[in-house]
Amino acid sequence: MSDEKAPKSANETEHLFELRHLTLDDYEGIQSLMNVVYRNIGGAFSKKRFQAQINTFADGQICIEDKGKVVAAAFSVIVDYEKFGDKHTYEEITGDAYITTHDPKGDVLYGVDFFVDPAYRGLRLGRRLYEARKELCRNLNLKSIMAGGRIPNYSKYADKMTPFEYIEEVKAKEIHDPTLSFQMNNGFEVKQVLKAYLPEDNQSMGFATLLQWHNMYFDADKPSLLDSKFSSARIGLVQWQMRYFDSVKDMQQQVEYFIDALSDYKCDLAILPEFFNAPLMGLSESEAPIDAIWHLAEYTSEILTQISELAISYNINIIAGSMPVIEDDELYNVAYLCHRDGRIDSQYKLHPTPYEKNGWLMKGGDKLAAFETDFGKIGILICYDVEFPELARLLSEEEIQILCVPFWTDTKNGYLRVRRCAQARAIENECYVAIAGSVGNLPKVDNVDIQYGQTAVFSPSDFAFPHDAIVSETTPNTEMMLIADLDLDKLEKLKNEGSVRNYLDKRRDLYRVQWIGEK
Repeated sequence: MSDEKAPKSANETEHLFELRHLTLDDYEGIQSLMNVVYRNIGGAFSKKRFQAQINTFADGQICIEDKGKVVAAAFSVIVDYEKFGDKHTYEEITGDAYITTHDPKGDVLYGVDFFVDPAYRGLRLGRRLYEARKELCRNLNLKSIMAGGRIPNYSKYADKMTPFEYIEEVKAKEIHDPTLSFQMNNGFEVKQVLKAYLPEDNQSMGFATLLQWHNMYFDADKPSLLDSKFSSARIGLVQWQMRYFDSVKDMQQQVEYFIDALSDYKCDLAILPEFFNAPLMGLSESEAPIDAIWHLAEYTSEILTQISELAISYNINIIAGSMPVIEDDELYNVAYLCHRDGRIDSQYKLHPTPYEKNGWLMKGGDKLAAFETDFGKIGILICYDVEFPELARLLSEEEIQILCVPFWTDTKNGYLRVRRCAQARAIENECYVAIAGSVGNLPKVDNVDIQYGQTAVFSPSDFAFPHDAIVSETTPNTEMMLIADLDLDKLEKLKNEGSVRNYLDKRRDLYRVQWIGEK
């Protein structure tokens, strides 16, 4: 028999390292590790921050695990560096670690965090993570990697030298700093010293180094792989005149007229009002309102098919206002988003009005969604739903850029409830809000025979936007179209540089709005 020992299996080896992307399931491991590494400066960041990082930029969050245990991790965000410049704080450029500053069209990969389990130091795990970051930077064709680096040994020398002198001593290898020495050995250059970068970092006396690694393969003529967001969107809203139609065909001719016109003006999105097809209630044999609305639901499938075909043929995304739908013998109010590529999404009205519930026996939906389009991310709230601020806040967390509100109001005070709330939603959530309504009279339909409306597009209220936070609005109670160009880049700038920053300044440590229904 041979005395030679058999090779160890994978389970018997001392280490089995794997470099991979982090997932939401890794939080407990990350939390434990950060509480060890950062025990002197507050410990781990919250699970909410971790989720935001993964959900916003999953490719930038990486780790090394050893037999299933996370032992090192690196977090990153892409930023448009000119928005921040060299004089920034950690909170400003990382969105307080929520990476709300992430910009897929940015030019710099910024280091949000980086740490290695002290028990695993000396195994060059940090170098592996740095090389992975560099590879990501090259693959995304970004100019450089930048980060604010701690200088944890500076507190030992603060009474003898300035931070600048300390850095020079570390460069000359007269002093060893566990963070700065490692970073310089991995090709990073110190660009300058940052003051009050992390005020709570007593070991670094609040100072940090601004570090930079240049991507020598950067090609200015080649776009980033993530450069897919539009910087602007043109939307068209229809202020719809209620009138009697003899048939679905007659009504669809009027719809096509508006879609054709908005398409000619190269609109990305057309928005019709809530219950724009209500004139067809006049075709019901019964005069009772409840019979008329349930009769109207019989036309919804046919109308939806035709509007989806219009979206494709006229190359424009269409929010088909809202229409009644019968499902399992229950009546709902549903807004449909007909994409120009043929897809159809839906958003149910969550809060029927008292009349809709009692007079029509209408039920509320139970799901809320943000929709990806080919020009940006949007949300849809039908009329009364915009009067519930929690819904817009939840959509804001999904980073919508435009909130679309098809509405139908009979009186001016009803209209003003929708309008004022829509304006508030734009300011609170730093997004555009577009409201589209109906006007005129509707003969032969009991209890819904008058309308009051003024279609409008609202913006946040800050210097970059119109002085009254109204992008554009129609003449009240007149059938017409409204076309508005929306600068989506301004929304990102507002979040980081606005006079007030509602999105960034939310006290997530004190309160939150949470969706507890089905996703």
